[in-house]
Amino acid sequence: MALKAQVLYDFTAEPGNNELTVKEGETVTITNQQIGGGWIEAQNSRGDVGLVPEDYIELNKSALPPFSAAAAAAPAANVGSVTNSDLSFFDAFAPAAGTQNQVAGRGSSTPPDTPVSPYPDEADRNGGDPWSSWSTDPSAGASNNWASNPEGTQTGKAAAGDSWAGASHGHPQAYQGPDIYPYPYLIDYTGADDDEWDDEWDDKSAAGFNEAESGDGGAMQRGGAHASMKLKFPGFSKSGPELYLLCKQIAKGKDKLTIYMGEVGPVWLYPESQLDCVVADPKKGSKMYGLKSYIEYQITANTTNRPVNHRYKHFDWLYERLLDKFGSAIPIPSLPDKQVTGRFEEEFIKMRMERLQGWMSRMCRHPVVASSEVFQLFLTYKDEKDWKTGKRKAEKDETVGVMIFTTIEPEAPDLDTIEVENKCDQFSRFTKAMDDGVKEILTVGHEHWKRCTGPLPKEYQRIGKAFQNLSSVFNSSGYQGEETLTDAMTAAGKTYEEIAQLVAEQPKKDLHFLMETNNEYKGLLGCFPDTIAVHKAAIDKVKEGDKLVATSKISPQEKVTMAKRVSTMSYALQAEMNHFHSNRIYDYNRVMQQYLEEQVKFYETIAAKLRQAHSQFTTM
Repeated sequence: MALKAQVLYDFTAEPGNNELTVKEGETVTITNQQIGGGWIEAQNSRGDVGLVPEDYIELNKSALPPFSAAAAAAPAANVGSVTNSDLSFFDAFAPAAGTQNQVAGRGSSTPPDTPVSPYPDEADRNGGDPWSSWSTDPSAGASNNWASNPEGTQTGKAAAGDSWAGASHGHPQAYQGPDIYPYPYLIDYTGADDDEWDDEWDDKSAAGFNEAESGDGGAMQRGGAHASMKLKFPGFSKSGPELYLLCKQIAKGKDKLTIYMGEVGPVWLYPESQLDCVVADPKKGSKMYGLKSYIEYQITANTTNRPVNHRYKHFDWLYERLLDKFGSAIPIPSLPDKQVTGRFEEEFIKMRMERLQGWMSRMCRHPVVASSEVFQLFLTYKDEKDWKTGKRKAEKDETVGVMIFTTIEPEAPDLDTIEVENKCDQFSRFTKAMDDGVKEILTVGHEHWKRCTGPLPKEYQRIGKAFQNLSSVFNSSGYQGEETLTDAMTAAGKTYEEIAQLVAEQPKKDLHFLMETNNEYKGLLGCFPDTIAVHKAAIDKVKEGDKLVATSKISPQEKVTMAKRVSTMSYALQAEMNHFHSNRIYDYNRVMQQYLEEQVKFYETIAAKLRQAHSQFTTM
């Protein structure tokens, strides 16, 4: 039977997210309860179907299925490994600033926080740099040296002896662009497919599997409808900065991350050659004698030119590991989200492959992520044994969360805290303003796309039909010498019908890439508040230093150590800011050039057709 629900709060759908606008007091019909992530699919009285936050509605409890304790079980959260000697220092501190948003209870006058949309379109969850797929450069930019890229040696010092060979990315099956957009409207989302949420990893008995679920000092997670279904808040670290500020010993390891003072300030150490990869050749596979199916992608790095195969769940595993390890220092944009039904439709596979390509390209462009052991494993593992061994090793990595700062070695004096705070505030204002600008472009672009594929072509078609109808009238006059005019009128009418087709197809050639880039940056910008919050919390701890010394909670030497370590965190944050800015300038130069070039071709084509139509009319 249909399940009814009462709307508790007003909710306005965000364009492009497949959401449904509802009003307080409205009654809706639940069409799919298995979306997860705090969302539910509902239909209003007008027949419109879309996503509504689960906490914004109250279900008819008499119609709900019996409660299942197993389904409600949530993975336990692990805390970063800390020695007993370290713990004695933490008693002096209150919990770190910045807590998880709490959902308002039913009956509250304030609506709860809106969950992150589980759909890939404009959902703050996708990142990507699709340039290597669609670039008109046959090598897709692979032949360019990092010196010509934003991370190049004009602002970054090349690592001595590191010469990754470039490779052509003219892969015959690498995705070259979409056939449709916006994708979510063309895919059936009714019902859930469990394959992407299953717990059957490569080795269920692997000791590290539960660690992968909870993550030491890693990402904050929310449970969904399925036990393993979870949405991550990018860049959020469960452990407070004091774990790093007061740890007694800094781990000695080979994976030291160097930061030095470049022309623009602190910058990461960049390699001489850019790591890149191609995501291509999606193939449908199956397991359990065909009972479960999945799509497997082929990933080829330019350092090896040897393809490896990965399913989406492997990409998700990589995202979890990168978020756990680097999320406190480096914004890690989310993957295109896990999917309900429609996963095997051609257009969805193309969309997912493009966005996975974009996410991988973005990670390849970050010198710290690209050179990390876990990322290299993902791209270059030799066989199944090598993959499983490396996977377990990565899941047991203890240098995660804020402890990543123990691996950073700035090649410059300590930074002034006040100056760094001012730069943080300035960057926060910039990213907030950019986020607003990006959302405006997405909204305007979405509206323009709908107009180009809907009413605008119809208007041109009507003009064309009107010209041809008038031509038919002229042709019936019986007047000698009418043929030239009627033929010209008919040709003009057909020209406008051709223009209608051009208008409908144009967004796929230019607006798509502009929308994808801004959609990527929308997700990337959403990571920075958490990254900056970790740094601000550390500064607040240092500011408490005098008080803690006066009350004998810490020693004067420990206060000095805290200040020095905050300086290290500041170097990392500023290096990340500079990395973001250089990539932003590079990306927007390229996407705007591509957009305007396609616009010029579009209008030149129309102008040529109109000139041809004009030439067929004679003057007396």
